[in-house]
Amino acid sequence: MRKTELLIPAGSLEVLKTAVIYGADAVYIGGEVFSLRAKSRNFSPEDMKEGIAFAHERGVKVYVTVNILAHNEDLEPVRAYLHELKEIGPDALIISDPAVFTMAREILPETDIHISTQANNTNYGTYLFWHSLGAKRVVSARELSLDELKEIRAHIPEDMEIETFVHGAMCISYSGRCLLSNFLTGRDANQGACTHPCRWNYAVMEETRPGEYFPVYENERGTFIFNSRDLCMIDHIPELVEAGIDSFKVEGRMKTALYVAVVARTYRQAIDDYLKDPALYRQNLPHYREEIAKCTFRPFTTGFFFGKPSHEAQIYDSNTYEKAYTYLGIVEGRDQNGRYGLYQRNKFSVGEEIEVMKPDGRNLTVTVREMADEEGQPMESCPHPKQRFFIDVGEALEDHDILRRREM
Repeated sequence: MRKTELLIPAGSLEVLKTAVIYGADAVYIGGEVFSLRAKSRNFSPEDMKEGIAFAHERGVKVYVTVNILAHNEDLEPVRAYLHELKEIGPDALIISDPAVFTMAREILPETDIHISTQANNTNYGTYLFWHSLGAKRVVSARELSLDELKEIRAHIPEDMEIETFVHGAMCISYSGRCLLSNFLTGRDANQGACTHPCRWNYAVMEETRPGEYFPVYENERGTFIFNSRDLCMIDHIPELVEAGIDSFKVEGRMKTALYVAVVARTYRQAIDDYLKDPALYRQNLPHYREEIAKCTFRPFTTGFFFGKPSHEAQIYDSNTYEKAYTYLGIVEGRDQNGRYGLYQRNKFSVGEEIEVMKPDGRNLTVTVREMADEEGQPMESCPHPKQRFFIDVGEALEDHDILRRREM
């Protein structure tokens, strides 16, 4: 059986550390340029160095995305950026453009290169093409079924790796190559500036009746004709492992630390349980399903893994998120009185019952007994988002524990 990697996204240094602590085997990040998440916070060179050092100390790899579709004016800046990355030392680069690939092979010959899903990798001939040029791994197109992935595995060398998205937001356009954002807003998704118009509500207007808008009905549930449900394969770890997939990839470089912690911890447990004993995995399926729903998500789908969705199993739906828990903050340090420090992400108060999410899989329900500011003055609540303060919840906490509040 091939080794299975859990690959988790991170849009900031805080989230990278969360991914590492909560079970990632590898983390993928973007720098401040040439990444397909321009609106994410992304990583400065200094943060990238710190994040890679933090991950490497814990045996976790870090991959850097350089996966824009480059224009002429991008080529020399990309070359300079690759020289910068050579000094930083990521474990691999994720690339979609052949020109960027060629430069990376020249400048970072010892660094693994992974071919991005943006390159439309839909057949084993494409995998063999990239392998012949020196690529270590190819990220499969999200439009592939498990049967197609098995066939690819059967036709490529043993040392070539398959990476596949198993969880997160899905794109309306083939392998993410979208022109809708550029057409409607002038912001190019293939340059990292997508405005996500696939999530908008649409109507049509008949030419002879200007100003009269008619809803676009996909079916009786709504008009979000481009808006996909979120991918979730937590129920199908056995099929993914047996298909020969090397890396289980989670989408979400613009997500919170709570989202990353929930998804990383749940998939980590599911994968480990299955590899230890398939019966244990089946026994714990209800637990995985319950846990994976504790972060913000759209209704789930299995996408194209079991063939093209039928009309009855349509993957397009309302853009409404489901939100069972609110992210409150991450524990970081203590004050002289032993209270636990954090930066508030959402408001909560003394007397509230909240939940502590721990990296080892436990969830503790606690009551906030005391809050104090950095000068030690008592507080009833923290009025300013991201302000540092300290709390006592009557339980022993540790750095990287996440606080959340149940909303439903």
